[in-house]
Amino acid sequence: MLLLIHVVCRVAFSLINKSDLIHVNEEGEIIGGGETRLLNTAAFMIHSAIHKARPDVIAAAHSHSIYGRSFCTLGRTLDTITQDACSFHNDHVLYESFNGIVLAAEEGHNIAKALGNKKAALLQNHGLLTVGKTVEETVFWFVSLEKCCQAQLMADAAAGGRGGETKKIDEEDAVYTFKAIGSPMAGYFSAKPLFDVIHKETGGDYLQ
Repeated sequence: MLLLIHVVCRVAFSLINKSDLIHVNEEGEIIGGGETRLLNTAAFMIHSAIHKARPDVIAAAHSHSIYGRSFCTLGRTLDTITQDACSFHNDHVLYESFNGIVLAAEEGHNIAKALGNKKAALLQNHGLLTVGKTVEETVFWFVSLEKCCQAQLMADAAAGGRGGETKKIDEEDAVYTFKAIGSPMAGYFSAKPLFDVIHKETGGDYLQ
């Protein structure tokens, strides 16, 4: 098993190019890649454990995005309140433990175990994690999950201000919608517009 993990210490995320990636083996040894060969140990512990536990997973995405990490302080999973949220209906988990920065292999294994066969995890007091059979699918699930967290935070606040609750989508309708928009293929194709915009805005510089 070989992993690609981006460099986070010197290059701003929005400026990362293909040449900045480092090539890491399953032991955490850097065997190739960019000039700045510094491994993010916490990222490696999480990603390597997932790849070992899930041979079907080609890519995993994790970040401390603002709405995701805010929602992850609530200690709960998403409600199925929008069509987009149906993509994660019965297909995401809450990892309830937070033991600081993930520097131990055991914590990575625990996260992978909690994820099971799902596409996403809410890491309590930490952030979002998504996986997929392609890079495109994985990225789309992450972006979509972040937006679902934003939508629920806003909807819960609005409903709470009126002394009520949000309206949930019926189980039957949620399952039906999940089958239509929650598959790996749906994630892959849904990512294409996002990748097209990135390519146009950067002129393809990220491929250098």
